[in-house]
This record gives sequence, C-alpha cells and structure tokens, in this order.
Amino acid sequence: MVYNKKNIFFNRVIHYYVKWAVGRHFHEMLFNVIEVDKSKSILLIANHFSFWDGLILYCLNEKLLKKKYHVMVEKETVHKLNYLKFVGAFSITKKSKDIIESLNYAAELLNDPQNLVLIFPQGKLFSNYVEDVHFDKGVLRIMQKAVGKFQLVFSSIFIQYFKHKRPTATVYLKSETENFTDKTIVELKEAYQQHYSNSKLLQTKFDI
Repeated sequence: MVYNKKNIFFNRVIHYYVKWAVGRHFHEMLFNVIEVDKSKSILLIANHFSFWDGLILYCLNEKLLKKKYHVMVEKETVHKLNYLKFVGAFSITKKSKDIIESLNYAAELLNDPQNLVLIFPQGKLFSNYVEDVHFDKGVLRIMQKAVGKFQLVFSSIFIQYFKHKRPTATVYLKSETENFTDKTIVELKEAYQQHYSNSKLLQTKFDI
C-alpha cells in the first residue's frame, strides 16, 4: 500500500500546482454551499469520469469544506502520477490482501474531525453521463468501521463547455443525514443514485 506523504515543501508546491492546473484548464468551478460539521470528519462520495475529478474536489475542499484532504486511488495511478501522494492520495489494490489495509486506513483517517476522505465507489472511470452509478462494497465497510464519526457528503461532478472555450465544472453537493452503517450497499447506492440523477437533471436545465 502507498500512503500519502507529508513533506512541507512538496505539499505546498503540489498544492499550488493543482490550483494552477485547475484554474488554467477550466473556465470556472461552480458548486452549491452545504453546512459543514466541524466536529466531524467528512466522507466524500463522488462519481469518477476523468483525471480531473480528484483535483476539482481538492480545490472545492479548499474553498468550502476546509478539511485535510485525502483520496483513495488505484495503486497503479499513484505510481504513474507520483506527485498525487503529496496532495493526500493513498492507494488501494483490488483483489489483493492490501485492500483490507487500505480500507482500515481510510476508516482511521475518519476518526480525526480535521480530515476529509474522498472515495470513488465506482472503482474505475465511467462516462460523465452514465445512467446507473456502480458501487463497490469497500465504501460501506469503511463507513461501518468509522461509525458515527464522519459527515457523509454526496458529490456529483459534471463538465460542459457552454459558450466558452474552456469547460465549466459544476459540483452538486448533498450532506446526507441518513446513517448507512446498518444498511446494505444497495441502499447506499440507491441514495447516491437519487442525488446523482437529480444533479444530472439540474445540469441539463443549466442555462448560461
């Protein structure tokens, strides 16, 4: 397993690089405001359709959520983009004994109210406008281990160009009040699916 690295110099360099890269690539980033519980960590569940997802949410965290950012990514991705570990990335390897270590590590991070852990439950890249959002079981196991210690937030990201040369990234957030630790992965998926579908409907009505 690859852990996120703490290095003051590299952390700051990559921090400003990510902000610069997102600002340069996108015309703007839009998002709705939610109330953040400062006494709890945040488990952020998001759709996964591009390289930019984690970087967009990194910038959103700085603007709105203001937690210490951590994101679970495939081990192959961390090795390929080595700098990600300096902006909170840690690895998971499916079909490996390391997966338990990764899930336990994510749950431990959620014990600290200063932390945010981003999970892409789809497990791999899917279309930005897919109808059905796939969920791997690992996210529910993390929730069960960190029961009651985090604020669950659903995120749906959509990208469109509208009339601009550069795309606009729109992030729809929902703070979920339901505690899914005693629920099934199907029930968690259905709750996220409802948020995702509502967000996509709003996106198709977007006028700019």
